[in-house]
Amino acid sequence: MNIFFYYLNLIIVFSIGVAIGSFLNCLIYRLHKKRTIWGRSFCPQCQHRLNWYDLLPIFSFLFLKRRCRYCSQKISWQYFLIELATGSLFLFSFINLFSKFYFIDSVFYLLLFRDWLFIMTMIFVFVYDLKYMLIEDVVVLPAIFVIFILNLISGLSFSSLLFGAFVGWGVFFFQYFLTKKRGIGEGDLRLGILMGIMFAWPKVIVAVFSSYIIGGFISLFLILNYKKGMKSEIPLGPFLAVGSLITLLFGEQILDFYF
Repeated sequence: MNIFFYYLNLIIVFSIGVAIGSFLNCLIYRLHKKRTIWGRSFCPQCQHRLNWYDLLPIFSFLFLKRRCRYCSQKISWQYFLIELATGSLFLFSFINLFSKFYFIDSVFYLLLFRDWLFIMTMIFVFVYDLKYMLIEDVVVLPAIFVIFILNLISGLSFSSLLFGAFVGWGVFFFQYFLTKKRGIGEGDLRLGILMGIMFAWPKVIVAVFSSYIIGGFISLFLILNYKKGMKSEIPLGPFLAVGSLITLLFGEQILDFYF
């Protein structure tokens, strides 16, 4: 690919990502408030309908100096950070996938769409579970179905996908059973299935262990700094999301290093 078109693609990919991040912010707010995702965007504080120039991802947040144009109330950093994170992860996933293909074909676009859908789901899970201690099936279940179909079409074997899903579900079900439903939620079980369907066997193990290692260090840090107690509830979803995203970008390198 010509170097000019390569960098042009990077700009386009990042722009798509920040636009999707803006949509995720809307989805998180409206699902929690049980509002329809259709209809014009509005300020959560004053309910004023927003114009297109109020909705430019990243730029509107910066130009308005983190305040609503109409009521001057502060806008949460969540909006900016999700847009930036989604754009960056879309960009990294494109570069990562592009490095594995000699030329761009239909399989490349299939896998890119799969990766982007997974990134969207994991960012949603990270924020929603962190804020509301809940993993929404309305987001996770469709992702499981679509990613399963995309992986089958792209050539992954049915048995490796099924075994990956069983491992992803089984690890969390074991904890769910041992703690008598107190240490983990049912949404985490379905998230484990999604991780298994996405990565298949054996890469799902990287995602699971990465999640627990990250979760263990952060939980220990919070306990040592008196932010949490030993019996405090800490959502597992954000750790699973981070571990999964690390695996998406670096899972093969981690497996190669281990073996």
